[in-house]
Amino acid sequence: MSAQSESQSISLEYELPHPPAKVWRALTDPELLAKWLLSNDMRARVGERFTFKGPPTKWWDGTVHCEILEADLHKRLRYSWRGGPVDTIVTFTLTATPSGGTHLAFEHSGFLPEQGAAIAGSRHGWSRMLGGPLKEVLSQIP
Repeated sequence: MSAQSESQSISLEYELPHPPAKVWRALTDPELLAKWLLSNDMRARVGERFTFKGPPTKWWDGTVHCEILEADLHKRLRYSWRGGPVDTIVTFTLTATPSGGTHLAFEHSGFLPEQGAAIAGSRHGWSRMLGGPLKEVLSQIP
């Protein structure tokens, strides 16, 4: 078995009443992204490196190092996510819905089998952030 086949992922899906262009802005505009996730210096261009900064804990120094791996405008955003012992990939896939909204598919992949606490914490964090603060920010974007 390869390391990839042994890795674990978090997958979440949301139906949002906002068009993909608005969702894209919330995922890639550093100011909007900081309102629902973490402060950052993101530039959504392939190859760009950026960091997320949050309050440190006893398990984490508060910094996530990232690199944009894919940025298909209004459709797909994928970046590496490296913080503490976690070296993973975050992917957002946006699909326009017939109602003018967006189907948002989220995946955080590459967790190793021994990283059970990290995957559980990440699943809780992403569920909370995507299910609440992201939706609040979207409702405030003109």
